[in-house]
Amino acid sequence: MTWNIVCDSSSDLLPAELIPGKLYRKVAPLTLLVGDKEYVDDATLDVPTLLAHMAAEKGPSSSACPSPDAYYQAFVSADCSVCITISGNLSGSFAAAVTARDMVLEEFPEKKICLVDSCSTSGALSLLDRMAQRLIAEDENDFEGISEKLLKYRDEQYTVYTLECFDNLIKNGRMKPLLGTILHTLGIHVIADATPEGTIRVLDKARGEKKTYRGLVEKMAAFKDYKDAEVIVSHCQNPAGAEKMKAIILETLPVKSVDLQECRGLNTFYAMDQGIIISG
Repeated sequence: MTWNIVCDSSSDLLPAELIPGKLYRKVAPLTLLVGDKEYVDDATLDVPTLLAHMAAEKGPSSSACPSPDAYYQAFVSADCSVCITISGNLSGSFAAAVTARDMVLEEFPEKKICLVDSCSTSGALSLLDRMAQRLIAEDENDFEGISEKLLKYRDEQYTVYTLECFDNLIKNGRMKPLLGTILHTLGIHVIADATPEGTIRVLDKARGEKKTYRGLVEKMAAFKDYKDAEVIVSHCQNPAGAEKMKAIILETLPVKSVDLQECRGLNTFYAMDQGIIISG
């Protein structure tokens, strides 16, 4: 029996052969349009180049979800597939995966396909990818059990993040220019989280890096018990900040581990330079 774990590129993961001949990770790339140039969010994307273009571009930019065909090709290439997407309330990626699943099952009713709307992005998908790998390795024949456990694990996750740069929000009409200028001038960071429905909710504002990072951990602690939890800190061109964030989490919460992950295209597009996303 062959398995595919299928993610879209908001996972910040790359394709891989996880168990030779048995388990593969497929990644369906989103695309980013900056000015008149299109960037495919795959292994060839140069993130610093994308950031520089976004900073120089005066007009709004946009993103587009993977096509149903990208998911179709991944689903037909294995007996069983687990598909994990960015929040369906933020992108059409999940809807594209649903369309592809229905097309595949109409042609190949013997295929098994589990769809998981992460209700989040970045590290949340990576953690679901890890869990799927463990569950498949434990019992590859228990498709229904694997699907149920993944959805339960999804519901236990929490994502919180902070933004330092607001240029893209301003250009796309999501924030008033004056407000963005004031926040940046005063060194104020926005603290937000992902709701259970997968929408973005602004929770607080903090001035300065230290207060912001402490604020993020306070929001995490208020949400759930992190005993033995795995946490991923994703960052956009901010390894030093991610290391500081990791240290604060380790000294404050009873987590099992904290790993760092670099944002690729889609999360760079929205978190922008120096942004941090924490999932666990």
